[in-house]
Amino acid sequence: MSHKKDTDYLSISTRIRAMESRMLDEARLTRLMDASSSGEVWKILQECGYGQGEEPAQANRVLENARAEVMEDIRKALPDPSVVEVFQLKYDYHNAKVLLKARGMGVDGSHLLLEGGRYTTAVLTEGVQTGEYRGIGQRFVKAMLQAGETLDATHDPQMSDLVLDRAYYEEMSQLAKDSKSKFLEGYVRLCVDVANLRTAVRVARMEKHRDFLRQVLMPGGNVSPEQIAATNPEDLAALFQTGDLAQAAQLGAQAARPAAGSLTAFERECDNSLTSYMRQARRIPFGEEPVIAYLYAKETELTAVRTILAGRRAGLTKEVMRERLREVYG
Repeated sequence: MSHKKDTDYLSISTRIRAMESRMLDEARLTRLMDASSSGEVWKILQECGYGQGEEPAQANRVLENARAEVMEDIRKALPDPSVVEVFQLKYDYHNAKVLLKARGMGVDGSHLLLEGGRYTTAVLTEGVQTGEYRGIGQRFVKAMLQAGETLDATHDPQMSDLVLDRAYYEEMSQLAKDSKSKFLEGYVRLCVDVANLRTAVRVARMEKHRDFLRQVLMPGGNVSPEQIAATNPEDLAALFQTGDLAQAAQLGAQAARPAAGSLTAFERECDNSLTSYMRQARRIPFGEEPVIAYLYAKETELTAVRTILAGRRAGLTKEVMRERLREVYG
């Protein structure tokens, strides 16, 4: 792949800065939680570019369309699509899990599929149903076939999910490497660290053996699976003390105890560490960094909107909703 220069991103970086001004910041999030009616909620969301004239009942479709449109718009504007594909992968692999499990159970899982990946849900559905994966990358096809064979042989969805999870992080790492963006590579390594830290804490709470932990940890992070598996749960903070996950690891060490309470604060801090990493892009006027940060920020924004809409439907207080929200990029 030819080397891309930061000036190749000059036009899209300028657009990104303008688009960031319409994103949900803390003030708008507070307005959403304080809104007296659904109509007022959607008026605020429309200020941020969501679903002009849409009814609240169509929320899921509006948010899915927004994600797919952002991915496609930025993908077309970039000199290197792998930057966007790093963020699209999760939807492809999520959809693969849904389709394989639905096929195994003989049920329709279409209502659980998510748009926004590299391949439409229609293309993936046809591939799984017919076994003919037209227009789909061979690496992804190989992972789906292996996961399907694992599910057929073991009848254990967790085992097939593990096959796809491992393939997901491997492909994401390769895409970041192919992009030749150190910033994107750093983000992917941090994503692997976050996944592994969460896994280590959950396995400890379940009082599973270290051999099991070794099987489910993923390679490609700043801290190796071997180091994590060899570390006592209460010492996780020391293992991550010099990186972006220092605070999250401290909370994780506390939450790893079987009798510990809620994981909410730990999970939130894991996500906040990724947001903190992305804020480095604010100092960079143009290049792939502002684009990467915007893609991440948009994902975080969509999650925040879903959290608030679900909280309002459930009648949760603003305080409870606030506890469930992650930091926003803005």
